[in-house]
Amino acid sequence: MYQHIMWDFDGTLFDTYPIMADSFRVTLEKNGISEPLEEIMGLMRISMSTAIHHYQELHRFDEAFLSDYHEERKSRELDAKPFEGIARLCGQIHKTGRHNYLYTHRGESAVTMLKTFGLAEFFTDFITEEHGFERKPSPDAILNLLSKHAIAPEKAIMIGDRDLDIMAGKNAGIDACLYTDKPISDSQADYIIHDIQELRPILDIRD
Repeated sequence: MYQHIMWDFDGTLFDTYPIMADSFRVTLEKNGISEPLEEIMGLMRISMSTAIHHYQELHRFDEAFLSDYHEERKSRELDAKPFEGIARLCGQIHKTGRHNYLYTHRGESAVTMLKTFGLAEFFTDFITEEHGFERKPSPDAILNLLSKHAIAPEKAIMIGDRDLDIMAGKNAGIDACLYTDKPISDSQADYIIHDIQELRPILDIRD
């Protein structure tokens, strides 16, 4: 049984991609650029840096554009909510004496949003951008959690919606679960789920 569950934030715990992508689209439009929302969201689901690099190559925007985008996103991010069923799952993990951990490239806003929706109390530790670890798929942040909390790798699992999350887990020597709404045939994940409730048997959670 997994005793230590490490969660990605965007697209895993919280449904933030629609707001992130639309904020990017709006910022592009303010600069006279039109790009399809679904394309922006698809690139962001690979990684934020992938999306930024793609459109920077096309449109040569500067740091002022990125600053405007971050301001637009921050003004709307509290409109994002946890995926349905996440609060109950995290609460049940906590109630059974097991541990949730947050590992995200997002900054402290992720912790703020967990607090806003009453989820932070279910988490043992948080790793955000401010901690300065090399970005996924580097295993450094996960290895830090394993060491800090004396976690046996076979008792831990990383859950995320991107290949970066999966590779970070595998590179750290722990199992990984991919949460996606798309058909996948080539992932290195130990588990692939399309509905958050599919985590219940994987994590041995019973009502």
